[in-house]
Amino acid sequence: MPSPPARQGAPAAQAQSVVQPVPNPLTPAAPRPVAPVVRQTSVPQANVPTRMTTSGRPAEQDRSRPRRPRTAARGRSREDVGWVKAHGGSGATSLAEALGGVDVGARWPEPARGEPYRIALVGRTSASGLRSVSQALGALKDGKAPQGLELLSVVLVADAPGRLPLTLLRHIRVLRSVARVHRVPWIPAWRTDSRMSHIPRQLVTLARLVGSDVFGEGAVS
Repeated sequence: MPSPPARQGAPAAQAQSVVQPVPNPLTPAAPRPVAPVVRQTSVPQANVPTRMTTSGRPAEQDRSRPRRPRTAARGRSREDVGWVKAHGGSGATSLAEALGGVDVGARWPEPARGEPYRIALVGRTSASGLRSVSQALGALKDGKAPQGLELLSVVLVADAPGRLPLTLLRHIRVLRSVARVHRVPWIPAWRTDSRMSHIPRQLVTLARLVGSDVFGEGAVS
């Protein structure tokens, strides 16, 4: 008697193959979210004093045009005197505010751009200040400054009250052999940002040298 056909198990009959969907290469991918673009606005930089490089040329950190001090007298910008800092804290800003002119900063002005061509190189009477002045004069002599500049004088502002040591006086004597040197005494009012009780004679002489008439006649104290 033939045996009945074997029955397939239920699990095998019910097993179904799982087919994974195949992506269609012609279907464009969903766009990725794009982060919003944030535009950065330029922030005005503060007028931070820069230093001279070892070659004596002012460091090119501030390429902006020279700004006019708050109390500087109005005038012809190209004909105004340009106060050039041999180093930070030289006193050029105080001189520009007191006598007028343009506080150029620690760089050479460019007469071709309409900036002052008459300049005064300003430094302190400290040892480091005199070295910076010497380096700047060397750069000016070697032609490392823009053409057309006229050096009116080197202006040395006292770094402290009292007389200078002999070593510093000798250094100033060397500077006098290559350029005109004008010294400005210690002015306490500049330290406290107050009004001068009297006008030093050296400051009046310097005003006449740079063509400033802010003190008028008979201003010598």
